[in-house]
Amino acid sequence: MRVFNFSAGPSALPLSVLEQAQKELLNYENSGMSITEMSHRGKVFMKVNEEANSLLRELMNIPEDYSVLFVQGGASQQFAAVPLNLLSNGKADYILTGSFAQKAYEEGTKYGDMSVAASSKDANYTFIPNMSDVKFRDGIDYVHTTWNNTIFGTRYTELPKTNATIVSDMSSCILSEEIDVKNFGLIYAGAQKNIAPAGLTIVIVKKELLGKAMPICPTMLNYAIHDKNDSLYNTPPCFPIYVSMLVFRWLKQLGGVKAIQEINREKAKMLYDFIDNSSFYTNKVNVKDRSIMNVPFVSPSVELDAKFVSEATSAGLVSLKGHRLVGGMRASIYNAMPIEGVKALIEFMKKFEMENK
Repeated sequence: MRVFNFSAGPSALPLSVLEQAQKELLNYENSGMSITEMSHRGKVFMKVNEEANSLLRELMNIPEDYSVLFVQGGASQQFAAVPLNLLSNGKADYILTGSFAQKAYEEGTKYGDMSVAASSKDANYTFIPNMSDVKFRDGIDYVHTTWNNTIFGTRYTELPKTNATIVSDMSSCILSEEIDVKNFGLIYAGAQKNIAPAGLTIVIVKKELLGKAMPICPTMLNYAIHDKNDSLYNTPPCFPIYVSMLVFRWLKQLGGVKAIQEINREKAKMLYDFIDNSSFYTNKVNVKDRSIMNVPFVSPSVELDAKFVSEATSAGLVSLKGHRLVGGMRASIYNAMPIEGVKALIEFMKKFEMENK
């Protein structure tokens, strides 16, 4: 029996994608072998790699002067790769809106002069700083943002006001809403939330930023090396790239990012409206900054939170326990979560509230 999986990551994948991967697992494209067994330099996989790249470009309308890289190490490895590749002047500014943004900043300080331009830490990251109030230093190489904050349930709704390169970790929101890639010099995202199994990280980088890596930059973190070799410098995460291709096909057939954006906003509105109209559940995030991917909420007590998670799991609504830094519950409603899953969650929330007032 399939459950409704609200995990923050690794997260749910579209059922049709899983079924297609299952169907092709033993014999992909009449090759007589699994996608997990074949050479990454063979014609069969290279075709997969090329289609995944092309589909992502189409879905996100990525300009020709940007490179798309498929790399390993997770988004956390990009906390080091970004400064190692982009620090020409040796300094950058960071906006801290959650624990991953904090980790990115701390990693960056190993390689250059990093400064915190703004932070919402004092309010337990329940809001995104007003971009009009954020001041950046002169001569910085980039401004680093975490566009959607998985743990705390916030997201950016406006760009930093700067002429510097904008870098953004979009791990938990990539392909969920339309964005203009041209506003960013570099976007990176771990695939395990909205695209594929863990193991793949997508990097979208403006080509003019390539070839400027610091001398100490390891070969495997050098964007120019991966770009020159079409992400095949070493054995890439072949199976996640293949699943990404299937997810991109699924999303294109659905109508693209514009179509999934409408669905995502509908799901989020349903859930937030129910929470806001309840005297039992609370969401502490500034309304303007609420994520449409990750919705944290609490009941009147820690004991009821624990009871909620337990009973929800028994009802087939799994992975709803909130992160330890926030507590309570968290519903991650990524692209693959159907509207029916959100409706089922709301019905359970109604029932639980009535039984525990």
